[in-house]
Amino acid sequence: MTDSSVPRRGLSDRLGAAVMSALCALPERVQVALSGGAPVVIDGHPLAPELQLLLAANEKRGQMALTTPVELRKQQSDAARLISGRPTPVGAVRDLDIDGAAGKLRARHYAPERAEGAPLLVFFHGGGFVFGDLDTHDAPCRVLCRHGGMHVLAVAYRLAPEHPFPAPVEDALAALRWAQTHAAELGADPARVGVGGDSAGANLSAVVAQLAVADGGVGPACQMLIYPAVDRTKQYPSMDLFAEGFFLTRASIDWFTQQYSGPPGPHLRDPRHGPLHAESHAGLAPALVVTAGFDPLRDEGAAYAEALLAAGTITVPRCFHSLIHGFFNMVGVSPACRDAVIEIAGATRALFAIHAAESRRGSTTSVRLGEHGATPS
Repeated sequence: MTDSSVPRRGLSDRLGAAVMSALCALPERVQVALSGGAPVVIDGHPLAPELQLLLAANEKRGQMALTTPVELRKQQSDAARLISGRPTPVGAVRDLDIDGAAGKLRARHYAPERAEGAPLLVFFHGGGFVFGDLDTHDAPCRVLCRHGGMHVLAVAYRLAPEHPFPAPVEDALAALRWAQTHAAELGADPARVGVGGDSAGANLSAVVAQLAVADGGVGPACQMLIYPAVDRTKQYPSMDLFAEGFFLTRASIDWFTQQYSGPPGPHLRDPRHGPLHAESHAGLAPALVVTAGFDPLRDEGAAYAEALLAAGTITVPRCFHSLIHGFFNMVGVSPACRDAVIEIAGATRALFAIHAAESRRGSTTSVRLGEHGATPS
């Protein structure tokens, strides 16, 4: 593991992270009491007490401030250092440059301890297409690598508004093609190269999975979609339920969309922008579609999973009912969030295995993941 790949944290960051970890380790009744309110229950599901407390603390510090993209990037980089925790050990980590659509892109390769021939996940970070980088998502990428037993190639694609839609899409497709070509050089299995990401990164993963098939090339082996943003044309019920108070707000979603693609228009129905609008969802890579119960994007993610299932695409829907948007990045301080990401890592590894088995048989099936694992449907 190279020291340069570990995001540096100062004393104040380490102390802040220690405080947050301590809060998440308190008894649930104490966490609820310290949050200053009663237990939060919506749609019949309780919010995880540790997240209720963290949200209350975040409220005191100020919600995500929609100022300028540059200031927001600094704000979120600072926040990431607080919640990243101690680096999860993996086999090896190194930074490199790969080919994007319009030049080189920064990337970070995480290799598992048993690296040779393991599958490779090309990972695109979230951040509304405006913020996020290799460091903000270092902690969860390490968890995916270690607990999924897979290589992870995190890619820093170009960000809006400097590089608006469809520049990030073009970079993501170029990154997949680079990874497919160079997988063996990374020690991975060239036949098992998948895509994945959270939020905006999940959008890019879903779009790339479609484009890779449409352009006649080799599609990814699987797609790991964590609370994907897939449709900005419809007001889903969850957008109203969780419009405020659960980290990601309706106002911030509108702001991110404005930065990424400008005022509402026909482009919102372009499948490269909203993958739910594709003419067909058949023949795509096996997909894990993860949603969070307290997330304004919950219902559109569920709608995308249903569209994939209806088209006969192998699909694993999984809702973590007690969690919020952003839980993927909280692996360093929240046990509930870390457990969820470990489960996601295992489910993604299973999808790689399903892809290999289906490739040998040349058949298709659909899969549902319940509280106790995956079952055919």
